[in-house]
Amino acid sequence: MAAASAEIRAEALRLGFSTVGFAEAVLPESVRQGLNAFVATGQHGEMGWLAERLEQRAQPRALWPEVVSVVALGLNYGPEQDPLAVLAQREHAAISVYAQGRDYHDVVKKRLKALARWMLRRFGGDVKVFVDTAPVAEKPLAQQAGLGWQGKHTNLVSRQHGNWLFLGEVYTTLALPPDPPEPDHCGTCRACLDACPTNAFPAPYRLDARRCLSYLTIEHQGPIPREFRRAMGNRIYGCDDCLAVCPWNKFARAHSEPAFTGKPAPGLAELAGLDDAGFRARFSGSPVKRIGRNRFVRNVAIAIGNSGAPALRPVAQTLAGDANPVVAEAGAWAVEQLT
Repeated sequence: MAAASAEIRAEALRLGFSTVGFAEAVLPESVRQGLNAFVATGQHGEMGWLAERLEQRAQPRALWPEVVSVVALGLNYGPEQDPLAVLAQREHAAISVYAQGRDYHDVVKKRLKALARWMLRRFGGDVKVFVDTAPVAEKPLAQQAGLGWQGKHTNLVSRQHGNWLFLGEVYTTLALPPDPPEPDHCGTCRACLDACPTNAFPAPYRLDARRCLSYLTIEHQGPIPREFRRAMGNRIYGCDDCLAVCPWNKFARAHSEPAFTGKPAPGLAELAGLDDAGFRARFSGSPVKRIGRNRFVRNVAIAIGNSGAPALRPVAQTLAGDANPVVAEAGAWAVEQLT
């Protein structure tokens, strides 16, 4: 099936994917052990879905017994500018690079489905496609397929694309020759670990999500713990610090996908004024929309408190009177910081 792999690779690249690899649909026991330890120590925080389907995540055939091979795919979303530059613009919002354009789930899944349909017509068999919406260990599979390796920050790193790849998979019943796994190239570097604003890495290759600003601003539903509020700065959705400082980014190129092109960083005052309808309209088609207005404006309130801008105090006072208690608490905290 080597000729089939070559054809599939060529078709995937033609469809716009940046990198393609093949792996047997079997993960090493170390993946299961790592997931078990992550959940057993509570480091997954409120992400209960990680624990609920852990067995299926740890082994592809637990999710789909018929799968034989995995086509692992990556789509470059490399930023056009330094993603950390916005952190100095304290009256503006820092939104993670991955969420500045259209929702990557839609972009990647459309191409995955096109590739899967082509594979069925060309080679038969059966297929299933996934992009971050099912219990699939995307990063270990991508490493097995040679797309990159899981760095000390636990994210995938590519020698060609740095830290900036959206991942997707085609599970297939075809027996495709696997590519060699990508070895770890982190060496003694610890730039990502040292860059973390909240010390969310208890050790290299281990993440405590409960301390991670991406988790706290996106997944966490209650008040932001006070110990992490100053460290948030103006980050209102996600955090790119550990990704952006990786030395392998020197080989990365900016994306060429119009759907991923973001807008200039919005002002905090503008975002603080969004009601539910305004929020849904403002972030229609964006990954940001899924956290809802209240969680989002909670984050904006914290950023206002960190802005050092007295002119934003009236905005914080308005938020302190918000109907949502979590938003109101964050607004009151922001008033305190600007007094």
